Amino acid sequence: MAAGASGGVLSLAVAGGCRLLLLLALGRAAAPRGGMLYPRETPSRERKELGGLWSFRADFSPGRDAGFVQSWYRQPLRQTGPVIDMPVPASFNDITQDPSLENYIGWVWYEKEVLLPLRWLQDDLSTRVVLRFGSAHYYSIVWVNGVQVVKHEGGHLPFEADISSIVRGSPGIPCRITVALNNTLTPHTLPPGSIQYMNDKTRYPKNYFVQNIRFDFFNYAGIHRPVVLYTTPPVYIDDITVTTTSSESVAMVKYQVSVVGSTLYSLALSLRDQDGKVVATGDGPSGQLKVLNPNLWWPYLMHENPGYRYFLEVKMEAQANGALLEDVYTLPVGIRTVHVTSAQFLINGKPFYFHGVNKHEDADIRGKGLDWPLIMKDFNLLRWLGANSFRTSHYPYAEEIMDLCDAYGIVVIDECPGVGIKMPESFGNKSLQHHLVVMEELIRRDKNRPSVVMWSVANEPASELPPAAYYFKTVIAHTKALDPSRPVTFVTDANYALDHGAPYVDVICVNSYFSWYHDPGHLEVIPLQLTTQFENWYKTYQKPIIQSEYGADSVPGLHSDPPLMFSEEYQKALLREYHSVFDKKRKEYVIGELIWNFADFMTNQGTTRVLGNKKGIFTRQRQPKSAAFVLRERYWKIANESSCLPPIIKSHTLFLK
Repeated sequence: MAAGASGGVLSLAVAGGCRLLLLLALGRAAAPRGGMLYPRETPSRERKELGGLWSFRADFSPGRDAGFVQSWYRQPLRQTGPVIDMPVPASFNDITQDPSLENYIGWVWYEKEVLLPLRWLQDDLSTRVVLRFGSAHYYSIVWVNGVQVVKHEGGHLPFEADISSIVRGSPGIPCRITVALNNTLTPHTLPPGSIQYMNDKTRYPKNYFVQNIRFDFFNYAGIHRPVVLYTTPPVYIDDITVTTTSSESVAMVKYQVSVVGSTLYSLALSLRDQDGKVVATGDGPSGQLKVLNPNLWWPYLMHENPGYRYFLEVKMEAQANGALLEDVYTLPVGIRTVHVTSAQFLINGKPFYFHGVNKHEDADIRGKGLDWPLIMKDFNLLRWLGANSFRTSHYPYAEEIMDLCDAYGIVVIDECPGVGIKMPESFGNKSLQHHLVVMEELIRRDKNRPSVVMWSVANEPASELPPAAYYFKTVIAHTKALDPSRPVTFVTDANYALDHGAPYVDVICVNSYFSWYHDPGHLEVIPLQLTTQFENWYKTYQKPIIQSEYGADSVPGLHSDPPLMFSEEYQKALLREYHSVFDKKRKEYVIGELIWNFADFMTNQGTTRVLGNKKGIFTRQRQPKSAAFVLRERYWKIANESSCLPPIIKSHTLFLK
């Protein structure tokens, strides 16, 4: 884990004002209310995409606060000063040739003018119009036509606002959406960070500061995921929660539906299979649907038909102002169970072994912006590799990615942005309360996903610190209370005897970099050190173990025999040393291995980083290194140990359905 810093100049004369403004804006977010259903088009709902070019302006004023002092949101952004075009979704950092924007810290402003369909604005229909952001990093304030509609803290989860009353009064006139976005990280954000002022005038320019972070990936910022407008009737389906149980011949789909806008409504539910056939029906806001001879949701390579989904159609009818209103929403549903024993991870009652990867939302130019060609390339590479799983290191991934995991049977360890929790002040009550809210938002978003089999509440925190005991006991208990159906973990790199959070997890997830960060260059120490690691953890906790990170940097095209660090040969040799131990211990209590990393990714600049982290088995452009073929051979061999699988694909072409 490497710390990083981004530099800039901030006027100390007004720095206090800037910080005060930020702290005022960052007042602790309240617990989320209501649902956060993904905006889908249905017979009663429409959706308008707002992607494309937005007007953009970074606030380079000394205190980064000119936008608020001058109320930029009250007028078109172009009237406040120079603006540039900025693509959405995308990170803003790599789009221009301006180095001051590449490493910018502070407030940036986005704006989009949108013309709404007249049918959305008719008073007699009372159509509800909602503005929704898939994510924006890190802290967002949104105005519509100069009226503030929502604030949100956190860079990786959706937020929305009902803007009906604002836009209904001006049909035929474009509505102006303004977003102020701040990427500053503090000890109490998630992930945490800190601003450090460099006051030595003999070494630094006047008013110089850096953003310190304790995580090893670039702190990209911007509107990273789709922005949409969608509609519902004034009485609407607000949330749906589904849990499933199954036996060999019968499955039960337990549901709960919440409706907002009226207490006088009726609900009818139909569960359809992939051929459109109705297999179960129900009514009312809660109940159970009985499915005979169900098609279970199975992971990729665990069944000949992985990722099977049913579709739960919920129809609501309500009376409002003498009119009959109808709302329809369809939710994909996978029927599967998850259970953890002292030595196994069971999906649908069968042992599941995680042979997968850690990833990042990261690519050239677009940064962390959602990009469909990249997403599809990654999923095709995952399936070519024979990977059945990944962890959303180190933050929740886009809903569009999660949808494909559900559809393709890719198992997910769903991780919140709790990375870099290293400072003692990040274990205080202020941080804890925000962490609880983040878990509520994450579970609200992903609770119905069959691909999500476990929540991860943090990555490599300083869990050896005494406050970590209460902190993680509280976060994990809260997570389990919100969702009793899934196990909970966090990913540790602490000593097994000193870790204060490990007693509360269901699965031990351990990161280790033997012969890289420890004993660099000495591959011969891996068997002993890795075996000792596993045995110590299991002896102490009697819980199944996942090797949640391991790996080595390799520079593409750099070769050395005998293997030397940073060569492709060294990366291959290190993997094989780890694999030999995995093969022994997976017969006992090791239930998974996740390589670090799927692809090279950008980090802050540093003496150990040459244009980013090179531990990918693929380059940042998604071309394979030698290690990719080592891992592919291994993963398909593991997969073929199950008799219900197709034979291993021999060619380098993956034939997709």
